[in-house]
Amino acid sequence: MSQDLERPIRYPDTDSAPLMDKRARWLVVLGFLLPGSAQVLAGNRRLGRFGLAATGVALLLLIATLVGLLLFQTATLTVIANSYVLLVVQGLLIAYAVLWLVLGIDTLRLTRIVKVSRGWRAPVAMIAVLLTLVASGGAAWASSLIGASRGVLDIFAGAPAVEPVDGRYNILLLGVDPGADREGLRPDSISLVSVDAKTGQSVIVGLPRELTDMPFPETSPMAPVYPEGYCDEVNNYEVVDGGGYYCYTTGNLNSMITELEASGSPSYEGMYADAVSKGSTPGIEATKDAVTGATGLQVQFYVLIDMEGFSSLIDALGGVTVNVEQPIPLNGYEDPATGAWVDGDAFLEPGEQHLDGQTALLFARVRHGLANGDYDRMAHQRELQRAILAQMKPANVLLRFQDIAKSGASVVQTDIPESMLGRFASLATKAKEHQPVTVELVPPTVDPSLPDYAQIQQMVADAVAQASPQPEE
Repeated sequence: MSQDLERPIRYPDTDSAPLMDKRARWLVVLGFLLPGSAQVLAGNRRLGRFGLAATGVALLLLIATLVGLLLFQTATLTVIANSYVLLVVQGLLIAYAVLWLVLGIDTLRLTRIVKVSRGWRAPVAMIAVLLTLVASGGAAWASSLIGASRGVLDIFAGAPAVEPVDGRYNILLLGVDPGADREGLRPDSISLVSVDAKTGQSVIVGLPRELTDMPFPETSPMAPVYPEGYCDEVNNYEVVDGGGYYCYTTGNLNSMITELEASGSPSYEGMYADAVSKGSTPGIEATKDAVTGATGLQVQFYVLIDMEGFSSLIDALGGVTVNVEQPIPLNGYEDPATGAWVDGDAFLEPGEQHLDGQTALLFARVRHGLANGDYDRMAHQRELQRAILAQMKPANVLLRFQDIAKSGASVVQTDIPESMLGRFASLATKAKEHQPVTVELVPPTVDPSLPDYAQIQQMVADAVAQASPQPEE
């Protein structure tokens, strides 16, 4: 009897309704706040200790992650972004969700609900079930988010991390819009992003797709083929004196992927043989070399964005807001006889507009009927990329994460190593503190058909200097 009085939670007076009501409430609340505590106090102590230990380990890992993000952000993000680490965490979360469900059901049993007063039976049972489902469901939901994250990581290469070049990471962005009427893969939007490896300050260089005569670095396998610049002449891919070959394609910058991969020229045989194993292609590697030669910045990585897939990604984000500077025709067609755009009677009006995926895709594709044609389309595609990044707010991403992850995996192709994601995520955080410096290599400053590459490289060098940390006085 004395033992019952000293330990009322484990040995309660079941005839006392007030005591049983209070005991039931405490067990349910404690079981939710500290899973396993209800079992230690009133049930199977071994199960309770296991639950407490699992909870303690989970809390320690969470605290260690938060401290790591505060003090060692890059290293912590690198660990978190590892697909094998995420697989382990996903498995642990599933196991913890099952454990929490078991503990929650057992806690309800320990309340001895039939001994609780009638007025409290339903509330105690409902609260116990609700808290159990919230807790275990939350762990299961977190596990599903991690599973989606692992799917996104599949797009990244398994190569080792690389160091910056002259203190900067240089990434080529290619926006492609493949279609049945298009031969090969020809980017409509080409940009080079150069990021300071310490501060995150960035330069964005916009290159016209019609850029010609790009020089290649001496180390490029394309340099001996085109010593005077890419496709110095175009003559329908005929053999010329000496056994050399001219371009099969237009000779523009955006034709290089098709040139390398669809022309069948023996001049390109064996070039960039290891490209596919690195998550790239010979055509993309040649494009990287051409942009390196044109800008003077060594391109290390590429990110290829499928414009067709933008529609689903934008819808997953809940739409995007862009600044429309001129009326954008949303329908009509090009007259094959005159080249004019006719029957375009619907327009996206100037001003700030919130677009769904399909309308945003039209905004990015249209060039006919615009003041500057192709150059306006280039600007629209970069504006759309900016708008998408603006929508990548933590709360919005978390709310729509699975749809975003599913869409993003089909939109992006890259050779950025998975091992560098932590480093780039840290730089992205720092980059928000700076305004990017932009360089547009378009008329009237640059004539794509007669480019002055000394002038272009000086423009890029000046921009890099502007986006570099200033020396301390």
